[in-house]
Amino acid sequence: MKKEVIDLLQNKMNMIPFKEDKKLCLVGPVKLPVQLEDKVVTFQWYTWLAITEQQSKEELLKSLPSLNLAEYQQSSVLVYGDFEHIDETLIRMHSICHTGDIFGSKRCDCGYQLHQSMKMIVDNGSGALFYLANHEGRGIGLFTKSLAYLLQQEGMDTVEANHALDFADDTRSYEEPISVLQALRTKPVKLITNNPKKLEALKKLGLTAEENVPLWGDRSEFNEKYLDTKVMKSGHIPLQEEIVTF
Repeated sequence: MKKEVIDLLQNKMNMIPFKEDKKLCLVGPVKLPVQLEDKVVTFQWYTWLAITEQQSKEELLKSLPSLNLAEYQQSSVLVYGDFEHIDETLIRMHSICHTGDIFGSKRCDCGYQLHQSMKMIVDNGSGALFYLANHEGRGIGLFTKSLAYLLQQEGMDTVEANHALDFADDTRSYEEPISVLQALRTKPVKLITNNPKKLEALKKLGLTAEENVPLWGDRSEFNEKYLDTKVMKSGHIPLQEEIVTF
């Protein structure tokens, strides 16, 4: 890699303290125009990578061809507006959902929540959407998720299927995105989620937020059991019209 390329890219890399032997390399912002329904909205896009504490920016750049990063995905965040300074802002910690976000599967409400969160952030005037690549299937991975889906087709709900595969209901970690958030903003935020347990878990990791903003919708015959399980077993608070019988 040429020196002029290294010099240019190093100015766009920010090293964030993380764990005792690791740090996060935050790269960006990249101007990212996004088609959001009938208009184009420009977000500021960042991505990050966990590296060793001793590794320098130059060493990381020179090692990229040997890291084989395409074999596993990296997380990123879309930032909109004056996210750092504005008093009232929204964030969404969105778990990647290959089937819902990309294919538009109706077995869940993930694709709807992804795009609706982006709209809510734009309408609010500022915010950030964290897209968490290691959260597929609540942390079990895409291949295992496909096995869980097969079990769900045989009558299990999402929690039962994960347990049958010897996984916990939810194995997602939020330590990395919280560290990135703290590097981008120090003021409090509002978290877009239907799950108060998620809010409390994030607050224990250092999230400065006092309330959650609910996001329900896209209920259909295909995902009724999925959504009801969220309420009955995962602690989600339903809207009045979404209340299910226990």
